[in-house]
Amino acid sequence: MHVSAGVSVVWAVTKDRKVWFRRGVNSHNPGGTSWIEMVGEMTMVNVGLNDQVWGIGAEERAVYFRQGVTPSELSGKTWKAIVAGRESDRSHTGSSSSLLSAGCFFGDEVKGNSESAPSDTDTTSEAERSGPEHSAPQEPLDSSRDHKDNSALGPETEGTAECILENTCPDVEGKEAAQASVTSEHPNLASAPAELPWTNIDLKEPRKVPSHSAAGFAETVGLSSLGLFPLGLDEPFGADDHPLWAWVSGGGCAVEAGSALKWFTVQSGLSPSVQTLSLSISPAQTAAWRKQIFQQLTERTKRELENFRHYEQAVEQSVWVKTGTLQWWCDWKPHKWVDVRVALEQFTGHDGARDSILFVYYIVHEEKKYFHVFLNEVTVLVPVLNEAKHSFALYTAERTRQRWPVRLAAATEQDMNDWLALLSLSCCESRKIHGRPSPQAIWSVTCKGDIFVSEPSSDLEAQDHLLPCDQMFWRQMGGHLRMVEANSRGVVWGIGYDHTAWVYTGGYGGGCFQGLASSTSNIYTQSDVKSICIYENQRWNPVTGYTSRGLPTDRYMWSDATGLQECTKASTKPPSLQWTWVSDWYVDFSVPGGTDQEGWQYASDFPASYHGYKTMKDFVRRRCWARKCKLVTNGPWLEVAPIALGDVSIIPESPESTDGDGRSHNIALWAVSDKGDVLCRLGVSELNPVGSSWLHIGTDQPFASVSIGACYQVWAVARDGSAFYRGSVSPSQPAGDCWYHIPSPPKQRLVQVSVGQTSVYALDENGNLWYRAGVTPSYPQGSSWEHVSNNVRKVSVGPLDQVWVIANKVQGTHGLSRGTVCRRTGVQPREPKGQGWDYGIGGGWDHISIRANATRASRNVSQEQKVPGPVSC
Repeated sequence: MHVSAGVSVVWAVTKDRKVWFRRGVNSHNPGGTSWIEMVGEMTMVNVGLNDQVWGIGAEERAVYFRQGVTPSELSGKTWKAIVAGRESDRSHTGSSSSLLSAGCFFGDEVKGNSESAPSDTDTTSEAERSGPEHSAPQEPLDSSRDHKDNSALGPETEGTAECILENTCPDVEGKEAAQASVTSEHPNLASAPAELPWTNIDLKEPRKVPSHSAAGFAETVGLSSLGLFPLGLDEPFGADDHPLWAWVSGGGCAVEAGSALKWFTVQSGLSPSVQTLSLSISPAQTAAWRKQIFQQLTERTKRELENFRHYEQAVEQSVWVKTGTLQWWCDWKPHKWVDVRVALEQFTGHDGARDSILFVYYIVHEEKKYFHVFLNEVTVLVPVLNEAKHSFALYTAERTRQRWPVRLAAATEQDMNDWLALLSLSCCESRKIHGRPSPQAIWSVTCKGDIFVSEPSSDLEAQDHLLPCDQMFWRQMGGHLRMVEANSRGVVWGIGYDHTAWVYTGGYGGGCFQGLASSTSNIYTQSDVKSICIYENQRWNPVTGYTSRGLPTDRYMWSDATGLQECTKASTKPPSLQWTWVSDWYVDFSVPGGTDQEGWQYASDFPASYHGYKTMKDFVRRRCWARKCKLVTNGPWLEVAPIALGDVSIIPESPESTDGDGRSHNIALWAVSDKGDVLCRLGVSELNPVGSSWLHIGTDQPFASVSIGACYQVWAVARDGSAFYRGSVSPSQPAGDCWYHIPSPPKQRLVQVSVGQTSVYALDENGNLWYRAGVTPSYPQGSSWEHVSNNVRKVSVGPLDQVWVIANKVQGTHGLSRGTVCRRTGVQPREPKGQGWDYGIGGGWDHISIRANATRASRNVSQEQKVPGPVSC
């Protein structure tokens, strides 16, 4: 029915007299985001300067002002009636023409009442200002004096609305500047001369009303510093003729936020004539008025409390907004970082559930645009490896399928950490995820070393209604690791880039997550050291020998391992701004294939197989240079000393696994040291996840990977690429008795192995995934390797024989991702190799552990027992 727009607000009134406030209106989004229903009913509203709001009440037709409107809270707090009145064309014998405004007169009347009883004029809420208004009898003004006062108003007179109501003394009459104008419904209206910038409204003599109805004016009359409505107690008027205000405009009224307005209180310094009129009111009338007002307020309070009990809270509702400045990577032309304004709006519903929306406002080609993301749809917030910027990526299920995340960057590391922690906390609150991860959580690590966990749902491994992998929600844990291994009884181990072993303490948060996003205990300092390697490449010249000047088709003479990126000592920086150099460049002699005394590796051409000696057919050579950098952070991890590890494996089992006497047995844990030694950890349990001591397992060569299955079947891979099976491993004989050599797939060197309930999977150096066929209880070594897939970087087999991998490359609709979490679909007892792949979060992921997720085992034990499998423990 009515709409009024200000600088940053839009107010509207519907046909049912409801008042609505448009949220989220700004220059970037002039249409706003949603409507909020405000308490109260109005016939019209008007927005003035500084987004201040006036309105006309629907029931009593009084003029209201919206209190509490500030730049941070544009919707204000409450409606408050303004003390004011209107002038009459009749005179009064008490020199009423000396009054400047009706607000002065009625203010004094309420003040007189407050001397005998406390007044609610200044303290009552909007819900307490109620009751139908009744006009008090009025006396005519001297028309000549009225014209004289009008002529004193010139176009040059200006002042604020506060000054108008403060000028209540007769000696300043004619100098006030009317900044808010009000009209009243009346059959006969006469306007002032046309040359005047402001015109008084002459009201003819109204009908008579009972004198006791004047008590309602203090809270319900309209705003006007030009109108005067004096009180005549000797002639009662008609009960239905009170000021019915129809329209108000505050477009010229500058009200500063937080200023002390005098519109709602009585004014001091009244003239003797006003005091005389006020004293003529009898104590009996005063008592009757107070009683009537009290009854009206009581009835309206009860009525509004019940009628509005089911309404959504407008101002009291918890709505919190954080704004800031970031940079956003524009994925289309001009393909660059764009300065943007971001706003996180968080609100709380009636049920206490919190939800949030992230708005991003940007300008492209001089056009203002914006987009928004619902945080309950966000699947992961991940820091991005970047040498120059503090950036992070935001994924939803749709953007995961597209391989097209929202990339944002902050000016400082602290800003990025603050936004990451805030957004992550908001995502967790919208999904009602709090505290430490569950024992059956899925753990993963990015190539940057950040640790993420995901809570598995009951249908994650269901066959009928499979939950898509891209809808999984991942939240970050503090700390920094290269790999992580988990068990369904809550034991989690990790290994850093410097081969230091760490055990999970049961806390959460740490790193950039502080305050509510982090636990107060079990957070410890953690450090990690990694080596950054670059390669010096040379080609043979018959005249000068090996030289740094290659062919036009050759790789860069200083490059990374692939030769596709140019990397010099001067240009190479730590992986991100969180790392610092702790050494100088040195020649790395430990690269695969061996080196000569100067660190060179030789080959016939780029790229090829390198070896550590020169032959007549070797025309190129390379040398690896390394430099160490260090990161210091904190998280829920404790160091396990003193042996450095290269790989670790914890037995996958269900939480109900117990010994025959009902006690929980120790948890089997195997590891490979950085030197290639195979170790077994003794004394590991839920109460003591660190364990007590290491037991060395003898081998005839250094190993690279080890894995223990749910039935204590231990498989390992040696550094030469061959596989081994450890026989007779059991809870009573944790070390087993001997190794059985398992031939590798033809012409392939294995680098990793993972064992589940019955399945054995291995990965070779070329990214091929292999399944070990023919594994039976009588012949646990199996019979042959069967190829499953290529393009695999890491593999993890869980207690349900579910297979999850890190894929090397996955093509999306908008981009290619390297390092993507994928799940093997169609895995069944009669088809353990599965049928296809379901692609999840990525890229940038480097490791995953599904070995703690045994959710389906506890739900469908009876059904699974009916299905025969190749092996049962």
